[in-house]
Amino acid sequence: MRIDIISVVPELMESPFQTSILKRAIEKGLAEVHFHQLRDYASNNYKQVDDTPYGGGAGMVMMVEPIDKCISKLKSERDYDEIIYLTPDGETLNQKTVNRLSITENLIFLCGHYKGIDQRVRDLHITKEISIGDYVLTGGELAACVLADAVIRLIPGVLNDEQSALSDSFQDDLLSPPIYTRPEIYKNLSVPKILLSGNFAKIEEWRYDQALKITREKRPDLLKDE
Repeated sequence: MRIDIISVVPELMESPFQTSILKRAIEKGLAEVHFHQLRDYASNNYKQVDDTPYGGGAGMVMMVEPIDKCISKLKSERDYDEIIYLTPDGETLNQKTVNRLSITENLIFLCGHYKGIDQRVRDLHITKEISIGDYVLTGGELAACVLADAVIRLIPGVLNDEQSALSDSFQDDLLSPPIYTRPEIYKNLSVPKILLSGNFAKIEEWRYDQALKITREKRPDLLKDE
């Protein structure tokens, strides 16, 4: 998988891809992540990529020309499955979307900034708009890191135990059940006996019941079709 990320501050995103699971995925050749400085596509000496909005109003708007030049160059080099704009007014990110994106080959992430992008960028290039929550960040860079992390970890071979991803919260519209490890007893708190029984069918039944219970308590909206 290849992910191209367009930003006015690409240096903000370098660190997450230089550690842990994302770093290993890149070193194994399972994922490529390329950053593109939008100012490199500006047409004036000041490297300007934003301007005041037509019709007045506060804030600045990211200009259509630099973004169009950057995306058009990338599209001339390869086909992209999705060109994603990270924006508060996009569809809220969920595990189903992450699952689908994890089996694609080439993605572009466009990080918004200032008051947003010229609408013509959306009209010309954007195929999907994603929000990571109902709040506003200073830019789409952190959202791009969140999306990349969620997608890359699902690529086969990235996690040491591929089955682990299949039991994550939200994979089956349920939150995860309680989990335990050694010691068996700590400060008079014991591991549930069922987990020590060796009866894996009963253990899976217990885990499902617990996941259902926790989801009902914490996220009943996930069970709207129940």
